[in-house]
Amino acid sequence: MSIDNLRIYVTVVEQKNFSKAAKILNLSQPNVSLHIRNLENEFEATLLHRSPKQVKVTEEGKILYVKAKQMLSLYDEAKQEMNDRKNIVQGSIKIGASFTIGEYILPKLLAEYARENRGVTVEVTVGNTEEVIERIRKNDLDIGLVEGEVVNTDIVVHPFMEDEMIMIAPANHPLAQLQVVKPEMLQEEVWVWRESGSGTRAYSDRFMHELNLNVKHSFIFSSSQGIKEAVSEGLGIAMISKWTVRKELLAGTIKRLNINNQKFVRNFSLVQSKNPGYSKAHQLFIEKIESANTYFD
Repeated sequence: MSIDNLRIYVTVVEQKNFSKAAKILNLSQPNVSLHIRNLENEFEATLLHRSPKQVKVTEEGKILYVKAKQMLSLYDEAKQEMNDRKNIVQGSIKIGASFTIGEYILPKLLAEYARENRGVTVEVTVGNTEEVIERIRKNDLDIGLVEGEVVNTDIVVHPFMEDEMIMIAPANHPLAQLQVVKPEMLQEEVWVWRESGSGTRAYSDRFMHELNLNVKHSFIFSSSQGIKEAVSEGLGIAMISKWTVRKELLAGTIKRLNINNQKFVRNFSLVQSKNPGYSKAHQLFIEKIESANTYFD
């Protein structure tokens, strides 16, 4: 017994006419009759009484009709589910993220993406902005997520989210006791920096240059966590992403300095090669990144 036999049989029963059924099925009437005879031979029963005007279904034929409808429905459901599986997103993505994004933004977005696309394997590399961009240029990574200004002309850069940069100081620092800190008060302070090549360091350097500030002494750390700990221990002041110090600000282990009531903002950006050849998995991840603001309101 074939699915075609059952489908032809059901059509004949419902149309009550061989000619009408043949027309709907785009078959010849003799071909339709042959399929019905094959079914009757298989079940060793008369399924239909033929007459020139109308086909009448026998009691055995009624039983087969009900079961055939059920089998055809199950067959169509199975076929649909198998077709749906072909659209399951699978594959792998190599993501590079600068420290602020990789440690504070990406985990939440990636958790949501992973729940929706369980067939995708994701490999994340966290490094500074310069390192991520270089690996994108070499095609070692599929997608880069970096902070700050990107000037490379051989890659595509798309800002996806704003990041507020804030000045922080030890809780007992004299500047932390002031409601407003004027820029000139930052002269000859001890600073805690990120390493060269990081987006945070580039922003801090630009800030220092624009205000023409002199540095009394400085310490360099290769992570935001190191900067936070250093400031908490009284080593100096720093400029850092607000995302990285939310818990410390709430706990009071460090204080935010209000620099002349100004707000300092930079971009988080998605970077990729000019001809990435992305799969469905990549495209859906990019859509998730582009909607990042909705997850962090």
